[in-house]
Amino acid sequence: MEAYDKHAYKIILTSAILTVAGGSLFFHVFEKLSWVDAYYFSVVSLATVGYGDIVPKTNGQKLFATLYIFVGVGIITAFVSATTKRRGYKLKEKYDKKQKNQS
Repeated sequence: MEAYDKHAYKIILTSAILTVAGGSLFFHVFEKLSWVDAYYFSVVSLATVGYGDIVPKTNGQKLFATLYIFVGVGIITAFVSATTKRRGYKLKEKYDKKQKNQS
């Protein structure tokens, strides 16, 4: 993987972690959810599952949740895409190395 790609992957990974952590913090503080429930709600929201067992109550919390989902889904999608691309590149390197050794 090129140095630029590794750097970009680290940025996307950090963004994904900070997005989940930021959402968890917000929902813990403002929704008064336990840490586990806040994390659960953040992940379920960003995964677009939305079970409906935990919901924002005030207008401000609903607005935050909406913006959080719009931004977070994009970040999580970029993370999954970059991880898949990274894994594919590593498998190709391994395959190419194996083919070279067999020659």
